[in-house]
Amino acid sequence: MTPFRTLDSLPDAQRVLLRLDLNSPVESGKVQDNRRFTRHSQTVAELASKDHQVIILAHQGRPGNRDCISLAQHADILESYLNHEVAFIDDTYGARVTDAIEKLEPGQILLLENTRMLDDELPEEDPTVKANTEFVQSLSAIVDCYVNDAYSTAHRSHASLVGFARTLPAYGGRVMQAEYDANTAIAGKEFDGQVTMVLGGTKAGDIIEMMEYLGETVDTFLLGGIAGELFLRASGAPVGYDIQTETDQCDTQWKENHASIKTVLAEYGGQIELPTDLAYEITGNRKEQAVAGIDKKETFYLDIGTETAMRYADVIRDSTAVFVKGALGVFEDERFAVGTVTILEAIADTDCFSVVGGGDTSRAVGIYNLDADSFDHISIAGGAYLRALTGEPLVGVEVLKSGWCEWNICEWAYAPIHTTI
Repeated sequence: MTPFRTLDSLPDAQRVLLRLDLNSPVESGKVQDNRRFTRHSQTVAELASKDHQVIILAHQGRPGNRDCISLAQHADILESYLNHEVAFIDDTYGARVTDAIEKLEPGQILLLENTRMLDDELPEEDPTVKANTEFVQSLSAIVDCYVNDAYSTAHRSHASLVGFARTLPAYGGRVMQAEYDANTAIAGKEFDGQVTMVLGGTKAGDIIEMMEYLGETVDTFLLGGIAGELFLRASGAPVGYDIQTETDQCDTQWKENHASIKTVLAEYGGQIELPTDLAYEITGNRKEQAVAGIDKKETFYLDIGTETAMRYADVIRDSTAVFVKGALGVFEDERFAVGTVTILEAIADTDCFSVVGGGDTSRAVGIYNLDADSFDHISIAGGAYLRALTGEPLVGVEVLKSGWCEWNICEWAYAPIHTTI
């Protein structure tokens, strides 16, 4: 059972304040479409169809960065998914916003301006502190309830993510519900068979943390990326070193993590599968080399080799559950997508419970035209997905849980926090 209230218990025809995560890459000033719009549009459509007045909060970029821009383009992209008008106002609270909200009719949708343009949104503070900001108090006074659908930012204690759950009846949206259920499955479900975890990407510290936490739960770890090289280095192979290239980053991570890597190998070595061949670029082409045949690292490795990919795929086909965190190669370049795509294809072809996520890994599903329905869940979360897999609480989820408990204990007599500012 999901430990917070969902849209199933939300009465119809409410004035709903809805937090989404529409944060997207920005290229030359243009916001790029991505899976988040697809997923969140389903929650928005459901709310609008039940005569709710939908007021959307979202963020874009970080203050001071070039991608911290207005959400005007986001409104257009979201509208294209909904086939329904999404009004936009370049403000987040105050008289103009109050007037726009009060004019909304049932089923209408309004997107407010980037929350990270507000001083009240940041920094991260206790939810009760955020609940008493002018931003939260102002909007709480003119809406009926709060729905958080932004699981991917649930590890952040920002005003729009934790404050409203302290001042209003709070619910988890459909994305929040699906992400929570899938990403906590590795700890909450019992699988009658082998549990496999595919770990890649560029951040070895994240990988080590998950292996330490899940070593008693996962039967087999399949490693690639920077972490794969560093574990090979700890095993005595002449890889996992920098070679004076701008993109290599092994030595710093080795210095920070080598003790932990050796501890994990000593404790869980029998559960860890490492690459036996690696791929690199030479004269514009993909070239593969057996790890056993490497005398000295002289190139930057961009993918696991075909032999390793096929061996990993065989492990997946024998698995009951597979969780993916991070890519095994630079899959954006088709030459070095062999590892990642082979693994995803094996998962898609296997009757197993599967969760794919972590950073941009889920993008590979769309890039290589894999059937998304072949996976039980494709996570759009990054940091929150990592924290869920390592058992760390997510503050945005915890405030929904506490709100659910308070409302149920008090039999709907919960008294929201309202103060005079």
